[in-house]
Amino acid sequence: MSVTSKSPLDVLVTAWAVAKQALPAYRHVNSPKKFTQHQLFACLVLKNFQRLDYRGITEQLLDCPSLTEAIELDYIPHYTTLQKAAQRLLACEAVQSLLDETVAMQMGRRKRVPEAAIDSTGLEATCASAYFVRRRKTKDSPWKTVVYQRYPKLSLVSDVRTHFILAYRVGKGPRPDVDEFQGLIDQASKRVRLHRILADAGYDSEPNHQFARDKLHLRTIIPAKHGRPTDKPASGRYRRLMQLRFDHPRYRQRSQVETVMSMIKRRQGNFVRGKTDHARHKELHLMVLTHNVMILWWA
Repeated sequence: MSVTSKSPLDVLVTAWAVAKQALPAYRHVNSPKKFTQHQLFACLVLKNFQRLDYRGITEQLLDCPSLTEAIELDYIPHYTTLQKAAQRLLACEAVQSLLDETVAMQMGRRKRVPEAAIDSTGLEATCASAYFVRRRKTKDSPWKTVVYQRYPKLSLVSDVRTHFILAYRVGKGPRPDVDEFQGLIDQASKRVRLHRILADAGYDSEPNHQFARDKLHLRTIIPAKHGRPTDKPASGRYRRLMQLRFDHPRYRQRSQVETVMSMIKRRQGNFVRGKTDHARHKELHLMVLTHNVMILWWA
């Protein structure tokens, strides 16, 4: 059974269960109490799972009474209600609580992760087809191959075995990865007990090795290839260790984090619809949570 074989009803109910454990039913004591935060979050996850917009998910809820009955939804929310709910529920504090809960439900009492990997990827800021991207101003000018110079960037730490996301960070690229390592590893270490972390050469630096090994007591496997090619020994104790005793069989498992990126893009799309950086970041938050919810039900 694959993640892509999930039914909308299963994903909706799983997201509802996650939200009930992570969030209060209502944001304020004087709220209208027409919809709970749990129901609205479940609808947002279903929107991403079905690759719909806010109007589209509203229409689907109208056409499928079984979906509303599954989460005890008495009224169909207007698409603007879901849009405003996304602004609240996908804020950083609420998202971290939801991610904490997905990890807790996935791991149970077993908090140890033998191997995790870290990587980053960029997404498109438009859903325009390649036909419209490849356009020319004049007959003799070169083909245009990119739409924007800046793009939404998603960095994450995932469990190599289960492809479950343990920590993530959103931003705007292109930018270096090396300075994101410590924050991501520290965030993941607060949720689970990591034993080994795998990363590509983009995260290679002696301070990153020292932070993981000396402070968090993790074993790092990062190729010492940062900077210009040279025959000289790498600077720093741990970077020289990578040159002398690099664990190639273990490092091959790093490709599993690239599988996570592929899963997100294939299932939810490789673009975000937001017009501002703030809106795009919230969409990336929802992509991460939707990915974990899908794995939760499958597991």
